[in-house]
Amino acid sequence: MIIDRTDGEYDVAVVGAGHAGCEAALASARMGMTTLLATIHISDIARMPCNPAIGGLAKGQLVREVDALGGEMGLCIDHAGIQFRMLNRAKGPAVWSPRAQADKKRYHIRMLRALEEQAGLDILEAEVEKLVVEGGSVRGIGVSGGGFIKAKRVILGLGTFPNGLMHIGETKIQGGREGEPPSCRLSDDLAALGIERKRLKTGTPARLAKRSIDFSRCEEQPGDENPEPFSFRTERLDVKQVSCYITYTNTDTHEIIRKNIGRSPLFSGQIKGIGPRYCPSIEDKVVRFAHKNRHQVFLEPEGLDSEEIYVNGLSTSLPRDVQMGMLRTVPGLEAAEIVRYGYAIEYDFFPPHQIHSTMESRRITGLYMAGQVNGTSGYEEAAAQGIIAGINAVLSLRGEAPFAPGRHQAYAGVLIDDLITKEIDEPYRMFTSRAEHRLLLRQDNADERLFRFGVRFGLIDRDLWAGMMRRRKRVEAARRRLVREQVQAADAAGILRRAAEGLPGGDGEEKGAAIETSRAIRLLQRPGVSLGEVEKALPGGLLGLEPREIEMLNIGIKYDGYIKRQKRTAQRIVVMDKMRIPEDFNYDIGALSTEAREKLRKFRPETLGQASRISGVRNSDLSILMVFLGRKSDRPARDWPGDAEPQEQGRG
Repeated sequence: MIIDRTDGEYDVAVVGAGHAGCEAALASARMGMTTLLATIHISDIARMPCNPAIGGLAKGQLVREVDALGGEMGLCIDHAGIQFRMLNRAKGPAVWSPRAQADKKRYHIRMLRALEEQAGLDILEAEVEKLVVEGGSVRGIGVSGGGFIKAKRVILGLGTFPNGLMHIGETKIQGGREGEPPSCRLSDDLAALGIERKRLKTGTPARLAKRSIDFSRCEEQPGDENPEPFSFRTERLDVKQVSCYITYTNTDTHEIIRKNIGRSPLFSGQIKGIGPRYCPSIEDKVVRFAHKNRHQVFLEPEGLDSEEIYVNGLSTSLPRDVQMGMLRTVPGLEAAEIVRYGYAIEYDFFPPHQIHSTMESRRITGLYMAGQVNGTSGYEEAAAQGIIAGINAVLSLRGEAPFAPGRHQAYAGVLIDDLITKEIDEPYRMFTSRAEHRLLLRQDNADERLFRFGVRFGLIDRDLWAGMMRRRKRVEAARRRLVREQVQAADAAGILRRAAEGLPGGDGEEKGAAIETSRAIRLLQRPGVSLGEVEKALPGGLLGLEPREIEMLNIGIKYDGYIKRQKRTAQRIVVMDKMRIPEDFNYDIGALSTEAREKLRKFRPETLGQASRISGVRNSDLSILMVFLGRKSDRPARDWPGDAEPQEQGRG
């Protein structure tokens, strides 16, 4: 419900209605708490100010995890997606990642409707200028015009608004993003409360008029023929998919950039914040990768009815005339018309060593931080932090144990653990390579890993859990049959021969002892052998599995050894994460290295496992800590994702 008053009292107040704020507010209200969502402009709720897409490498896994916990992002992109692709299909399933182009307007409308229809959730259009704190605990928020709203818990999802400053060449414009004012008073107030802040930089490319692009000079990139939904609650996608296009910069483009590099605020010293290493501006790429003659550029529509094309790969803060000049050198863009120019933006963030793994501030009780205020980049990273902040704010109000997924349980766990144990000196972006157990954290099994928590918190219907368990039982029954059944030698030889023909360099000759393989499950473990081929050779007919169950079975069999190995490794880490370190632990231990003492005081790890992941803490330091801690904590370990029936809590 949209309200216009600037007083009242709530259990939870969420400041900022980006992707972090929306998920936090919905989680809080759905768990039965009276919740306020405050935003400067309701028209900008869940806006995509940069890339018009959801998902991507590792980010797609985060979206699936948010969905498995009961979040809204997956449902929104299933509704608003205009092109769906599963990335990395040519590689192993550990790195498959769903991605979808979004109709930005439809995404906003879908999320706004979910917020407006949610019982117990009010939406207020106002600027929050102050955090009200008494005795080290949050008491509410102060809004523009002098209003005060009481709140027992406050979640900040401020995006790039804190002291936001945009740069286009030599021109500087105060703003959180194009056309919107920055949030200066609130950032300054947080600093006055003793919360450390620093500066980061990000950027966005120009938007072009679709009619002005010659797509015939570009490579077409269509969506998947059988698109897969993001949400486990979406049965099927019925969507009109559109194509994206690929083109490339060239030596002429790079020469224009080099001649004008001194006019770039990134290189002139005008920008002080540190930009993202993994998503650099085009001028940064030209300087850092001087040996490359071209860089890939993706032309992505911003909606079915939108005339704007997002130029992914050409993020820049160069002056307007230089942006126009370099675009005109790119094939297909020779006559391009710029609808909106690219710009860089500097903003305040609050280094996340100041928060717990629950997203709660170490300095102010009851204050939670989520999204770019913690130094992350990306809608998906923000949404994951938002839903975990929302859940934990409610759990703390109930006096219940907090929810902090481990690195072995979720990419969200990897994300948060990295934030609180590593120096964040550039915008943090999630990659599959950051997850040491990524074969356990696949995009297809997020429901198996996290549904039980969603049910426990009242955010996922128990029927979804039951359906997931039925799928798992059918897959396990099929696996047992494949272990039991023998395939006739002649059939096995034919299967292996056809598999060899389909492999690179295959000549149809299966060599050596492999030809004698006849047990069904052993056949499936061979490269190139499909379940369909083995099914045909089974006595008594087919296994009768649905497409998703077939994929689950295939992955489980072909990667069985790797999965078991990663589980053993993860279990050792869980043991270290059982060993709690008191919040007030004194690190003035002479036997610790000087660097370890400094880092441990700064990051104040909650467990020995977290301490082991802090740069500068050596194995010898960990051994000393174990001695001083005396014994393993009695506090239970984080749950392993198993089959335990979840205990459902109340739902608002």
